[in-house]
Amino acid sequence: MGKKKVIFAGAAMLVSAGVLLAAAQRLLQPKYMSDVVEGNLIADYYNTGMDHDVLFIGDCECYENFSPVELWEKYGISSTIRGSAQQLIWQSYYLLEDTLRYEKPDVVVFNVLSMKYGEPQSEAYNRMSIEGMRWSKSKVDCIKASMTEEESFLSYVFPILRYHSRWSEINSDDFKYFFGAEPNFFSGYYLRADAKPAENVPPGTPLTDYTFSDNCWNYLDKMMSLCAENGIQLVLIKAPSLYPFWYEEWDQQIRDYAEKYHLPYINFLDEDIQAQTGIDYTTDTYDAGLHLNVYGAEKLSDWFGQYLVDRYELKDRSGEEKLAAEWAEIKSRYDAEIDRQLKNLEEYGNVKGEAQ
Repeated sequence: MGKKKVIFAGAAMLVSAGVLLAAAQRLLQPKYMSDVVEGNLIADYYNTGMDHDVLFIGDCECYENFSPVELWEKYGISSTIRGSAQQLIWQSYYLLEDTLRYEKPDVVVFNVLSMKYGEPQSEAYNRMSIEGMRWSKSKVDCIKASMTEEESFLSYVFPILRYHSRWSEINSDDFKYFFGAEPNFFSGYYLRADAKPAENVPPGTPLTDYTFSDNCWNYLDKMMSLCAENGIQLVLIKAPSLYPFWYEEWDQQIRDYAEKYHLPYINFLDEDIQAQTGIDYTTDTYDAGLHLNVYGAEKLSDWFGQYLVDRYELKDRSGEEKLAAEWAEIKSRYDAEIDRQLKNLEEYGNVKGEAQ
């Protein structure tokens, strides 16, 4: 065999090995379609038209409490949520950086609950916030900022190092969604149509220290600066989730920061604002006050949409043909999902349609 043939054969073997490795990694990575669906939230953003006036970033208090469909239907505001479970503030910052690679919204809305976490918390939540990101410097920096002591950067580059033991757990979803997940959210919104009233919400237990960490303040500064550099209005909010408990000492720190830097801050737990939104915690939450159901999310979005229109003169874009077509498709899926869940509630007593 000639030298060229040897080189060619070697190169072909390397390419084949690379393809097999990529295929094995893709097969073993969780698909988040039938179980723990929130793990697909970050990747789902890339299925959108990336033409949004408003970007929400934050944890479940964003993606379960605001309905972008309602903002579109009521005000013609195109919005999306880049949320993930227990999203930490540095993850929110790097997701904002990532989003600005594709579009520049007029308003960025950040939910401040994650200020309570000054250090990396959990590999499982890290991966749900990071793995769905496309590769970029923002993703690299996000991984470095988020890793716990037990994690390695290499396991994010080669997920097979993390998921090699999933061979015994592979199911039909891993093959069905091998080439990518189907859209299962509504511009980043996780929809629930069931209801469980908030009763006996536990009070907050006293803390030894209420001070937010320097790390969190540093990333909030970076977020504010990035928005200012891009001509984006940053709005700080505390969503109306009754639990985890939001301490007055935490709230005051955010109020002081917002006042210092002339940023708007809305605490939706404020009694006056709650009354204005019309949220009823006996009917508008699906998990006893942790998150709103679709009916509560629509009420909250109605109030917030008017706030955005009044202060930032966001235009009604419902007359834009391409954008309207995109939102018509989302609305169709949204309505179908509500119908599906209501039928399951009637027949099975739960939204998943599982026999008890």
